[in-house]
Amino acid sequence: MSIELKEQHRYNLSLIVISLVFLVFTYRLVELQLLSAEEYGTKSKKNSIRRVVKEPGRGTIYDRNKNILVDTRPAFSLYVTPNDFDEKLIPVLSKILEIDTLVFKERLNKGKRYSIFNPVKIKKEIDQKTLAFIEENQDKFPGVEILPEPKRTYTPLARMSHFLGYVKEISDEQIGKDSGYYVPGDYIGQQGLESTYEKLLRGIKGYNYILVDSKGRKIGKYDNGNMDSQPVDGMDLNLSIDLNLQILAETLLTDKKGAIVAIDPSNGEILAMACKPDYDLSLFSGVTPIDVWQSLNEDPSKPLFNRATLGEYPPGSIFKMVLATAALQEGVIDENWTASCGGAFSYGDKVFKCTHVHGTINVTRAIHQSCNIFFYNLMLKLNKEKGWSFWNKYAWMYGFGKRTGIDIVERPGFIPTESWYDKVYGKNWGKGFLISLAIGQGEVSITPLQAACYCSTIANNGTYYKPHLVHSYFDKHSNTETLVPIEGKKLDISPRVLNIIRHGMYLAVNAPGGTGLAAQVPGIVVAGKTGTAQNPHGKNHAWFIGFAPFDNPKIAVAIIIENGGFGGTTSAPIASALIKQYLLNKDKKINNDFIMEAQKEINTKSTTETGD
Repeated sequence: MSIELKEQHRYNLSLIVISLVFLVFTYRLVELQLLSAEEYGTKSKKNSIRRVVKEPGRGTIYDRNKNILVDTRPAFSLYVTPNDFDEKLIPVLSKILEIDTLVFKERLNKGKRYSIFNPVKIKKEIDQKTLAFIEENQDKFPGVEILPEPKRTYTPLARMSHFLGYVKEISDEQIGKDSGYYVPGDYIGQQGLESTYEKLLRGIKGYNYILVDSKGRKIGKYDNGNMDSQPVDGMDLNLSIDLNLQILAETLLTDKKGAIVAIDPSNGEILAMACKPDYDLSLFSGVTPIDVWQSLNEDPSKPLFNRATLGEYPPGSIFKMVLATAALQEGVIDENWTASCGGAFSYGDKVFKCTHVHGTINVTRAIHQSCNIFFYNLMLKLNKEKGWSFWNKYAWMYGFGKRTGIDIVERPGFIPTESWYDKVYGKNWGKGFLISLAIGQGEVSITPLQAACYCSTIANNGTYYKPHLVHSYFDKHSNTETLVPIEGKKLDISPRVLNIIRHGMYLAVNAPGGTGLAAQVPGIVVAGKTGTAQNPHGKNHAWFIGFAPFDNPKIAVAIIIENGGFGGTTSAPIASALIKQYLLNKDKKINNDFIMEAQKEINTKSTTETGD
């Protein structure tokens, strides 16, 4: 090849290489300037513009009389923006904040995985001394800032821990389920009403966009603040709870295990819901020490457990009205049908006892004196003439075996069926199971809330109202109040049948020989039913359900005391004190003298054994 050709070849090759390099650079320039301008422009802005969250005020929670139950006060937390923060400062800041360096790094790295440009909460509720030191030395801690955020406070008068719930830092799992509102370090309602009504209570975040220099120092507002938005405070909740009644209910359960539910029979509003043991919600309003959390979780008395909606108990004799309703409504008996009680009942090779010898007895007297023998005979008669599935039908109609729909977590209880027995015990199971079910024993279980709804339905002549704790919610931004809808369903039970049931409950509290005499309130006509539920693990559980006034019910109550013995001895006197408070002393301040007087009356009434 000639020299000229070689030179030409080199020239052509060089030209191609140069052209390729030029094309690559040209493409890259086009990509940066046009195709990826928005992406890189956004990254550039994030390096110089910071979005600072302005937390909304969380809604206040009131009782039915506008007493504050849950409020919010400001607290201060230290945040770090990963992109601006020098991690060499971790040991210094950890010492100042009195937290472990590994904890600091873990929280920082968790936030970095979400975004290096969003502030990450490192420590909440820092004290005033630390706050002042950080602010005075801001230039030494680039990327570090202290921001206000809300902290829940609670009335000291009553705990209400099981239905109010609490607010805690959001978990990774909860962030994963969220549509984009929350970031690591945010607070979210946990348990109870704080969780159910989270979206109403939390409000809407506001944002400030500020310019910062390379050291994280604030220069001024971005775009003259045109992009800034103001937070919208959360809505207030107005509960149906009566604080005075709640205080008394909690006090009367002191040193006991059990639950009290009081309800308005005219609309399903919960007037009081108390459980013991319980816990102090303020333990969860800030930093909860690990040992405190472990202590509550491992406590064998289960203080975190809401016995009112999650506790499932055998109902005992308070369930007798379910069987009476089924037999009367289906025409199996009328109010004149009688059974003979000699104090014992034989079925197969077993003998089932009654508390007394009642002689010849009809349905109203059987409720009045809680005769087991009457209901043993009645269950077998119902099964023979109609099939005992009708017992199931009316149990379900009264709301048992399914959730009530209340605005906190609950369990459905259990109503056994014939098919369930077939599955568990085989096709040839004996009808002796029906004997136990007749008096609310055996496999049946209910919650105290269901018992209150059942009593309320009988009280108001047959309308089952969905129970609820929230009466309304108030939007401070628009100054509007929204009432929670009242949902009621008229049951297919005739007024005649319900009047017979109600008359039996009237006799139980007001006639000689009644098992609920201790529920009487001078000047108020009370009706009710006692129950003593057998407990294979210890002393029997004590039940009482009742309502007042008899002709125009304004309150229905359900009370269970675990291992309390007879319902008429232990629970009925508590019902008397609650009914007296709500109907006669509603405006009277609950103080130590008042409580001591109520407790004295209860102790006096509790000395009489009732047999149920």
